[in-house]
Order: sequence, then C-alpha cells, then structure tokens
Amino acid sequence: MRDEPIIVAARRTPIGTAGHAFRAVPVDGLAAPVVAAVARDVADLGLPVDDVVLGNCTGPGGDVARIAALAAGLGHDVPGVTVDRQCGSGLAAVLLAAQAVRAGEAALVIAGGVESASTAPARAHRRPGGEAVPYDRAPFAPEGYPDPDMGPAAEALAAARGVTRERQDAYALRSHTRALAARDAGRFDREIVPIEGRTADQRPRSLRAASLARLPAAFVPGGTVTAGNSSPVSDGAAAVAVVPGRLRAGLPGLRLVAGAVVGCDPALPGWGPVPAVRRVLRRAGVELDRVAAVEIVEAFAAQVLAVTDELGLDPLGADADRVCADGGALALGHPWGASGAVVVARLFGRLAAAGAPPGTLGLAAVAVGGGQGLAALFEVV
Repeated sequence: MRDEPIIVAARRTPIGTAGHAFRAVPVDGLAAPVVAAVARDVADLGLPVDDVVLGNCTGPGGDVARIAALAAGLGHDVPGVTVDRQCGSGLAAVLLAAQAVRAGEAALVIAGGVESASTAPARAHRRPGGEAVPYDRAPFAPEGYPDPDMGPAAEALAAARGVTRERQDAYALRSHTRALAARDAGRFDREIVPIEGRTADQRPRSLRAASLARLPAAFVPGGTVTAGNSSPVSDGAAAVAVVPGRLRAGLPGLRLVAGAVVGCDPALPGWGPVPAVRRVLRRAGVELDRVAAVEIVEAFAAQVLAVTDELGLDPLGADADRVCADGGALALGHPWGASGAVVVARLFGRLAAAGAPPGTLGLAAVAVGGGQGLAALFEVV
C-alpha cells in the first residue's frame, strides 16, 4: 500500500442556489477557501503541494485551479490544472490526482471541483462573418447525435425504466428530510468551510408529499420530472487531499481501490453510473452487497432511481441507510463541476472521519451530460 492513493482530508463549501447565497462570489472565491482548508488539514504531514486539480464546467477560463491555488496562498511554485468532464468533473479530478500519486509523480495533490453558476460568463459562438450568437449551454454531443438537455433526458430515462412520479417525489422528500436531519445533528459541520459567514447549505427544507404532488411537469408536458424532484442549479466547491499510503502518517483515510470512466448512449446520459459502477466493481473483484455506503450525484430523482433499480439497490427501503444516507444534490444542490467531489467528501465524512472500521467500502458515482458515467470505490484505512 506504499504508493496506493489515500484521501486523508476532505472539505466543501456550503452549497448555495444560483443567484442567491453566493451570487456575487466568483469561482475562485469559492474554490480558494476550500483548497486552503484542505492544505491546513494536512500541514502536519510536512509535504509540499505538488499540484491542484479542480473540475469546472462553466467558469471564466484562465485555469481556475491555478488561480485558486494562488488565491489560497499555496505559493507561486504550486501549479494547477482545470478539468472539464461536465457533471463528472469533480470526481474526474480526484481520479486524475490519484493516478499521479499511484504513478509516483506526486506526493500530495489537492483535487476536487468548483462551480459558480451565478457568475459564469455568457457564452456565444460565431457564425461565418463574425456574428456572435448566444447559447444557453455548450453542446454535449456533435450534430447527428442525440443532445438532450438534462431535464428532458431524465424524463426519457424515467419513461424507459418505468420510474413513476410517486417514487420520484418520495425520493426527493427523503433527500430533503435526511439532509435536514444530518445538518441538525452536526454531521456536515466537520466538512464545511464557511463562505461569507454562511455555514450551512441553503436549499434543504421541510417538504410535504402533498405539495410535491401538486407541482407541474417541468420539462415535458404530462411528464413526471418536476422542479421538486430535480436538483437546482447551484454554486459550491469541494476538495480532498490525496497522498501515497507510505506518507499518510497514520491519518484515517479512504484508499482508492478502483475508478472507472465509461461512455453510454447520449440520449440517456443518466444511465452512465450503471456501467461505470459495474466496471469498477469488476476491477476490484467486489460485489455490491459488500459496499457499506453509496453516494450518487442526485441530479434528478428519476435518474437515481433508474440507476439504483438496475443495480439492485432500494434507497426507499432496505438500502435507505446505504444510498445517500444524509441526502444528496436534490436537497443540497448540484454545483456541476463540484458535485463529483462533493460525493467523495460525503463518503469521507460518513466513513473515515466517522471512525468506520478499516476495510469498510464506499462507492461514489455520477452521470454526465452527453452520455458518460464515473464511479470510484474507496476503502477505509
């Protein structure tokens, strides 16, 4: 285990709904405090930071990770690289950092993700002749391929897999209820870095099943996906510290057992975690029933339930304490480039920081627009 990558610290910001809590905070203003906090958490190891790797989807460019490293006070000699794998960017950054550590090319990498949807620049492409044409988002797939927005894609996945409106609403209610309980019990306190005085996630709230049931379809007339069972556009950041096992100096941590990135049908991008999870479990030689904690980015209740149904998990029943046990993005929010790192930070909080026995396994997974999936399996050490 000398050069096996171990996560020994994990932090995140509170998550704010776009246009609200952090509406005036630029992307580096979210990332830098988290990067700095992680660096402080591992300062006693006496290791220089070799690199900062951050996921980001809609930022201003200029290498957000390098800007955040400088703003965090890490020094001129600490580089940074920014990763864009859309909603999987934060987890992709963690996997890249782990690869560098495993290869012996780095001894301490801070990795994660950040998104400031509130301050993201307006985007445009130029037609022949130079006319700038605004667009809402970059394409997920080239012309000739399906390129649905994520809402209609979640609706299509719900229809394809038979995920009812009632189950989606029940899952959304569960996410908020559990997030509120976790917040009130202080289970988020250790991982949160305050931003502008805010110390708690903005979105979790008390919901009623009857109120959720009255909401209209959000994306497809007569559909099942609503604003209530979808995640909001959000602002936030998360980061972890990755070191080789020989240098962790006894700190509790999560060893990366295996990671996987896969492609899937771009018409049903929410399906991506299914082949990603299966690949990572196959690589690790582990059955899913051995995994104690599962964190999947809750972009839409429809997507989570389609994936968990196929994997044989029941988050509304027998697996309620395994799958997103403290709620997820439906309640906390979904800062796209950060969410893949947020679920890793949540695994760290649920397992390593909470004193789970060595050998306990945790799984992180995320779906990606355009048809990709990421998964990572971790073990408490």
